[in-house]
Amino acid sequence: MKLSRPVIFLLVIPVVASAALGALIFGGDAISDASSNVEADIQQALAKQVTTSSLFELRNLQEVQYGYGICGSYRAVGTQDGYASFFYDTVNHKVVRDVNAQAFTSNCSLSAICRDSG
Repeated sequence: MKLSRPVIFLLVIPVVASAALGALIFGGDAISDASSNVEADIQQALAKQVTTSSLFELRNLQEVQYGYGICGSYRAVGTQDGYASFFYDTVNHKVVRDVNAQAFTSNCSLSAICRDSG
């Protein structure tokens, strides 16, 4: 059966456009859910290094190295202490808290992390 032009314009194009729009909307939700999982991974890695059961407040998160690392700052929830900087390796799931370490200095620009102190 040969499709006529009105059938293509009235049926096929709207169905394809609706499917593309749905994929765009729900794909964006899936990506945002993945970023919240990264924050949970960072908090778990920090808790292992600091050996505490408290949660951490993350701030100034920046994706570096095309998503293979995240730079930012953290502090324990409920404390009045200042924020400390960190680099999180998303491949190995390790946190580097030493700002003089090579992994930190080669991936994180200190000026980018400390720009927002308020």
